[in-house]
Amino acid sequence: MSNFASVFSAETYLLEAHIISCEVDLSKGLHSFSIVGLPDKAVEESRDRVSAAIKHSGFPSPKSKNQKVIISLAPAHIKKEGPHFDLPIALSYLLASGEITFDQKKKLFIGELSLNGDIRPVRGILPLIEKARARGFFECFVPEENAEEAALIRGITIYGVHSLKEIVEHLNTQTETSAPKKLLTAQKETSITEEAVEYPFDIADIKGQESAKRGLLIAATGGHNIALFGPAGTGKTMLARALPSILVPLTYEEILEVTAIHSVAGTLKGSYLTRAPYRSPHHTASYVSLVGGGAYPKPGEVTLAHRGVLFLDEFPEFERRVIDALRQPLEDKVVSISRQRGSGLFPANFILVVALNPCPCGNFGSNKTCHCTGSEIARYRKKISGPIADRIDMWIEVPLLSYETLGNKKRGNSSEEILSQVERAKKFSLARFSKTKATRNGDLSAKEVENLIPLSDKVRGLLNTSAERLQLSARSYHKIIKLARTIADLEQAQEVGESNVLEALQYRQKTT
Repeated sequence: MSNFASVFSAETYLLEAHIISCEVDLSKGLHSFSIVGLPDKAVEESRDRVSAAIKHSGFPSPKSKNQKVIISLAPAHIKKEGPHFDLPIALSYLLASGEITFDQKKKLFIGELSLNGDIRPVRGILPLIEKARARGFFECFVPEENAEEAALIRGITIYGVHSLKEIVEHLNTQTETSAPKKLLTAQKETSITEEAVEYPFDIADIKGQESAKRGLLIAATGGHNIALFGPAGTGKTMLARALPSILVPLTYEEILEVTAIHSVAGTLKGSYLTRAPYRSPHHTASYVSLVGGGAYPKPGEVTLAHRGVLFLDEFPEFERRVIDALRQPLEDKVVSISRQRGSGLFPANFILVVALNPCPCGNFGSNKTCHCTGSEIARYRKKISGPIADRIDMWIEVPLLSYETLGNKKRGNSSEEILSQVERAKKFSLARFSKTKATRNGDLSAKEVENLIPLSDKVRGLLNTSAERLQLSARSYHKIIKLARTIADLEQAQEVGESNVLEALQYRQKTT
């Protein structure tokens, strides 16, 4: 006797989804149950979960029969991780053993089984369903808790399943009773609604610091990186935390992209994200946690901040290796991770906000006594290498405020009012990006800057003279043009003016 069956599942590897075939072969002989196809520990343990779930769903347990059970997860060269192969393994076994019959073509199954047959939610559903649709699948069966997220993808039928018994009753064409079958109800397409988001800080809550607020407005509009420097306790962290409140909501394509990343990483709260993510790792964060990595490369904070904000407080306190690792993502908007067991290219297009003090104690230049020596201050500032400093578009001082300013009850513009300025400027600049993949001035390449941001002879002459005096690098030269274009967009100006260039130049100030 030899019976065979196969059903389809999927998994993500390096943020890329792959269709996986779960094949089962049953043969006579002493009992054995093996899984092949490069499984990890969680996949190997599915033998016990599947056996118990099948038994508690009203079928004979695979362990009660004298038979050899071989589960093959193909293609075999891809590492199989996680428990979401439980459901397809159970269904393929029941098919092979003749307990049930159904047409498995163009159907995809994902889910972890509990011992009593209930189906538990899993991570990374969204990219799997998107891959299934692209490969021509018609139906996907997922855990009930994942159904709303899965239904973000259009053009494929999603079924949310509560238990193995429930899905068997829906699929099985072997009916022994005349009682009507209880069929599953397809999940309605998930419509994206922008819910009200409560941010920890509103721009209006921050007293004074008008130049820093102006910098946040420009950064939010053009996607520019920004450094906030000044003595301790001047509001640098508050300003950084207020930045997400003035970022425009994500588009539908960006929502799918960002939601997929956070779904795979297990950081997704709810069914989808409509607002730009905000990540703020502690300065003790390791190299791998920030840029990604591991034996089998996983995304780090720079990828989790994709389409959003990465805030690094106490920037010079990070390890030098961690700081310098930001060079590639800041320049290329992606991070390439290579390891012996695999390599991956992860998206990392974010707005970098860093906060730093003028010295280790934070009192240099303030009304408090600084106890740092000259060598300590120099060592502290040298942690920020030239190439990293060159990749930051704006360096903005956040000085101490007078007590009169702190006690002033007058509120400035709210985040909602500033967001309307950002949206108006983005709408004004929309035509510029019609022939490029970029969506913000900060994302333009050097070639695109020359083609899409023309400068008059007068403005070009001013820029060249200033660049020569300031000894700007080629990268800084183009950053000034992109920054000036964003400032012009906020003014609804068709051409970049001299005042725009002059304002952009003042942001090239550094702490050293």
